[in-house]
Amino acid sequence: MIITIYTKPDCVQCHATCRAMDKKGINYRLVDLMEDLQALAYVRSLGYQQVPVVQTANEHWSGFRPDKIGMLASQSLTA
Repeated sequence: MIITIYTKPDCVQCHATCRAMDKKGINYRLVDLMEDLQALAYVRSLGYQQVPVVQTANEHWSGFRPDKIGMLASQSLTA
């Protein structure tokens, strides 16, 4: 499962999301929206105005969501 976290520098919720995923052993790739304008346009096309935006194979969400991160961790254990 490929997980992408769209982020920007100095984002507290972005750092919290990455720390939580690291703690649960979830692999992800980071995309800095200040450096990738195509990614920024994509995130905006999804309707998001704040980061982090987390995208998985089946869903996407914004903000620090420990509940969603926990579900990802349990899915990766059963996969």
